[in-house]
Amino acid sequence: MKSKIPVQLGQKYEIKITGMGQSGEGVGRFENFTVFIPYALPGETVEAKITLVKKNYATGEIVSILEKTSDRIKPICKVYDDCGACQLQHYSYEAQLNAKKQKVIDMMEHIAIKKDIIIHPTMPSVHEWHYRNKMQFPIGRSKKEGIIVGCYAHSSHNIINTENCHIQKHTNNVIANAVREMATKFKLSVYDEKTHYGLLRHVVGRTNRDETECMVVLVTAQPKIPRVREIVNFLRSKIPNLTSVVQNINTGRNNIIMGKECKILWGASHITDRLGNLKFKISALSFFQVNTEQAEKLYECALKYANLTGKETVIDGYCGTGTISLFLAQKAKKVYGMEIVPEAIRDAIANARDNNIRNAEFLTGDAAKLMPQLYRKGLRPDVIVTDPPRAGCAPEVLKTFAAMRPKRIVYVSCNPASLARDIGILDELGYKATEIQPVDMFPQTGHVESVCLLIKK
Repeated sequence: MKSKIPVQLGQKYEIKITGMGQSGEGVGRFENFTVFIPYALPGETVEAKITLVKKNYATGEIVSILEKTSDRIKPICKVYDDCGACQLQHYSYEAQLNAKKQKVIDMMEHIAIKKDIIIHPTMPSVHEWHYRNKMQFPIGRSKKEGIIVGCYAHSSHNIINTENCHIQKHTNNVIANAVREMATKFKLSVYDEKTHYGLLRHVVGRTNRDETECMVVLVTAQPKIPRVREIVNFLRSKIPNLTSVVQNINTGRNNIIMGKECKILWGASHITDRLGNLKFKISALSFFQVNTEQAEKLYECALKYANLTGKETVIDGYCGTGTISLFLAQKAKKVYGMEIVPEAIRDAIANARDNNIRNAEFLTGDAAKLMPQLYRKGLRPDVIVTDPPRAGCAPEVLKTFAAMRPKRIVYVSCNPASLARDIGILDELGYKATEIQPVDMFPQTGHVESVCLLIKK
């Protein structure tokens, strides 16, 4: 017999908030039925109106806060209620850190069924505000405001005009405002998702940690930009630290932000940033951690868990552009980095060359296929490091990790749920998770990164 769902669409209920969801929303239960409520905070009791009902959960919106937590604060952003970029500006930073640790604990206990893992306090971000070195804002037009540039509203493609995003580095706000003014001045058309007409789709801004260099990427739906020389000169006059202007051409009728083709309109093909004592060239399409200073802290933790003495062989299973691999190579005998995206491997090889690192080898392909090949050739890594996408590692990858019998596995995760699942699988394969360091890479949002150490039993 099916159990009856205790909530109904459009009805109001009193709900106690006991946790935080994946995107920072409050999580409570009504008659043991899970309800997700954006902007509700752990410890609060709210009256909520149900906006969506599914088989196993519902979502709601706050009607009133009946019991308010002392951790609730006033957001500093004037468009916070509408904008989809942040979810936790109304939560004190100390409480954000505690909630993110609790999120990791909950996943370990409910999914991995592990209560004996040491979970450290969340490592706070070096900067709570203005930490993002990369900005990707859609460009649109409204009858009231004209050209608009900013983030999307919650769960929609409605653009919130944003003059000062508090999580972007200051340079990126200068770029967004300059591009808005540019599009207005030169009467440039804006791409329409419904009709597929128009020129400007997005602006991407990239800057380095010290904001001494920056790149403007104009994402267009057509190959030709009118009055391009005048536009470049205008941007140069508005952005003092500008070192590169790039056009990215995206003719696809989809929601993908950037296309594959780039044209350098002015300046360098890249900007340069550093992580630790390593330098990295960042082009328009390159992957690079958006919170540079905090990425350094995360990599230092991964290096500590790897416990390298200079004699070890290390495999980096999802190496991307080689940032973690090159950190490890400074302390290891040999590092093998693997990545399925060819462009990322090209960047990794270039980064190794630029940093004069010769003990890192990068291979293009699926880690699940490459690692068995290396194993058959006699490779026996002492340490495996993995930093997979949000979905986590494929089961065959985890089985290959275990078959190679490393002494330790260092798992860097951007999703506590998939981390917990993979910890459970690795436990059955002979590897015990001993400690986890949550890392706050994205303050004011619900996201939490984690570094986990697993030891061979």
